[in-house]
Amino acid sequence: MTDITADLVTALIAEQFPGWADLPVRPVPRQGWDNRTFRLGDDLSVRLPSAAGYADAVAKEDRCLPGLAPHLPLPIPEPVAVGRPTAAYPHPWSIRRWLPGDTLLDAPDVDRDRLADDLGRALTRLHEAPPEGGPAAGRHSFFRGCHPSVYSGDVEAALDLAPEVDADACRAVWADACASTWDGRPSWFHGDIAPGNLLVEDGRLSALIDFGTCGVGDPACDLQIAWTYFSGSSRRRFRDAVGLDADTWRRARGWTLWKALIMITGLSGNDTDGAQAANLAQVLADPVA
Repeated sequence: MTDITADLVTALIAEQFPGWADLPVRPVPRQGWDNRTFRLGDDLSVRLPSAAGYADAVAKEDRCLPGLAPHLPLPIPEPVAVGRPTAAYPHPWSIRRWLPGDTLLDAPDVDRDRLADDLGRALTRLHEAPPEGGPAAGRHSFFRGCHPSVYSGDVEAALDLAPEVDADACRAVWADACASTWDGRPSWFHGDIAPGNLLVEDGRLSALIDFGTCGVGDPACDLQIAWTYFSGSSRRRFRDAVGLDADTWRRARGWTLWKALIMITGLSGNDTDGAQAANLAQVLADPVA
């Protein structure tokens, strides 16, 4: 994996966009898994895929975000330019308008009930955006937007590796998810609605970022935050604000179970800090639907 540093970004900017070469480059405090992000001056950001598997998202976002933006009640990253691969960095990379705010991971004093209402309404608008021309869910979205049963093999493999979890309860949740289907029209989905991809200003939701796994299909994958962040009244308010049917929530619960299991067991390749065990406990304790 290429070592993605501020010096590398500075060199890429100087080579490909010399008009911005005098702007300072600095990494954002909290980095994601799929991309490394840097501030470029005060008004721009630079995002570089961390591995080849995430590189195709650059062109997808560049194509999809301008069409989605008018349909959403919150700002989303505005494409500015796309950088080309070089000998120093082998993937395309992007420059976007900087969106102010803290990620939900870092934001203090957030009213979760109000956030649940705001996020639910924003997702409703996203799911209602015209789907024509959007990329059908598939490998590019890591199968978000497809039926969760695509990951049945992962779930069984994880249960074999995790003797500490209640396998019977997990299998019951998974079977319930796999027995439901999406009967609505194909819908836009974000694909990774997580605290690190939600920006907050003054305690209010202010932007949605990182649409690298977006596409058109089943919106159930966008509801996992019901168990990974919300609880109690905020979970119920999020459910009511989104307004999707009980079958969709069953699949969403399955998506959350799958993600927790592959993180707990290391099948995802990502490190986990123990939060996924708490997410799994929430899934098993509260079906929402």
